[in-house]
Amino acid sequence: MKITVITVGKIKEKYLKDAIAEYSKRLGRYCRLEIIEVADEKTPDQASEAAEESIRAKEGERIMKHIREDMYVITLEIAGKMLSSEELADKINALGLSGKSSIAFVIGGSIGLAREVMARSDFALSFSKMTFPHQLMRVILLEQVYRSYRIINGEPYHK
Repeated sequence: MKITVITVGKIKEKYLKDAIAEYSKRLGRYCRLEIIEVADEKTPDQASEAAEESIRAKEGERIMKHIREDMYVITLEIAGKMLSSEELADKINALGLSGKSSIAFVIGGSIGLAREVMARSDFALSFSKMTFPHQLMRVILLEQVYRSYRIINGEPYHK
């Protein structure tokens, strides 16, 4: 299985880079992982809805360039469906068993995802009703994908 994480923005903080590197290494025994960073747009304070829509559209165009036809696309959205770790593991496992060999997880920028990206999504996933920094979401997502593979393989994982 190939897991692609398409994300807006770069990681600047060393502690987040270290965590991402650790989970990327751990995932190497279960899947092929690719992390694609697309450039983010600067969002001015007190930006109008039209300005935010324009920013999301520009970031969305960059994201869409990396989404292939054969990918099963899971967007991370506050309004998405919340799953337990076991349910996410079941979803990843079921996709593999049904012949899907490529899953793309998409993390938007600080003001969310473009309509075009959400329309292409096969599944909207929510980790919480709370808002998290998109840089931190990359770590949380990789940890949950790693946990999913541990569950799928019947290996122990921290509860």
